[in-house]
Amino acid sequence: MQLSATPYEERLTAPRSWWLLSFLVGVSFALILLPFGTLPLLGGLVGGTAAAAVVASAYGSPRIRVVGDSLIAGEAKIPVSALGGSEVLDPEEARAWRTYKADTRAFLLLRAYIPQALRVEVTDPEDPTPYLYLSTREPEQLAAAIEAARKANA
Repeated sequence: MQLSATPYEERLTAPRSWWLLSFLVGVSFALILLPFGTLPLLGGLVGGTAAAAVVASAYGSPRIRVVGDSLIAGEAKIPVSALGGSEVLDPEEARAWRTYKADTRAFLLLRAYIPQALRVEVTDPEDPTPYLYLSTREPEQLAAAIEAARKANA
């Protein structure tokens, strides 16, 4: 396996507001357990906050990587040889591809808290997926890494 010329890795971390919401979930649990005393109240605060933080972290931080001859986006692993051209989407165009321009067969690694995205065509005739929609904070760098990996593995 040959490493790509431009390795790329990004973790789509959850926004700060999600961590505040996790704490507020803990406060809610604490208030629910308030009638049972101080110890259950503290347990609800800690347990509720921890549970909400785990959920926020698990959902809010998938990884996108270009490694060797593969693009790994969340749970999907796609060989770069099966990918075609890519299009950097500004926030307005990204919203359009998330809504009325979207194809139900497309693979979406969609995080609404990231306004930019990259749309990559899938050229494999065996794959019914027309394109990948990848929310990313660095769409130009991801597109360059995919192109470099495609050329390095051609």
